[in-house]
Amino acid sequence: MKAEVGHIVFTTGFRYRALKEVFPELITSFLQETDQMPEEKEILDMFIELNMRDIRSNRKPEGYNRRGRMRLIFPIGRKEMFLAGNSSSTEVVRITEKISKMLQKKGIKNNLEWDDGNPQRV
Repeated sequence: MKAEVGHIVFTTGFRYRALKEVFPELITSFLQETDQMPEEKEILDMFIELNMRDIRSNRKPEGYNRRGRMRLIFPIGRKEMFLAGNSSSTEVVRITEKISKMLQKKGIKNNLEWDDGNPQRV
């Protein structure tokens, strides 16, 4: 299966502070999997801390919305995050599923949806 965008939609009752324990691992894994890891550790630490400030305050974090192969975005509106690639690929699907499973292991329930509108329950 290929997709340009993979949506991880959080279930009812989700609060952003639930990401507190998993977010550093989540963003690090995302950057490694997409070959976008910053060369300097301080830059990675900055991305993590900027997002963690919002998460600790139960606010929507930014994610990773930089120019590159893929973005991880927390949009305004429903409580979700999505991974957006430059084109439709199996990589978007693989990484979206990996992050979804990482969240599930931490007890954060979610559902997957793809840019073609087909939901997939996790």
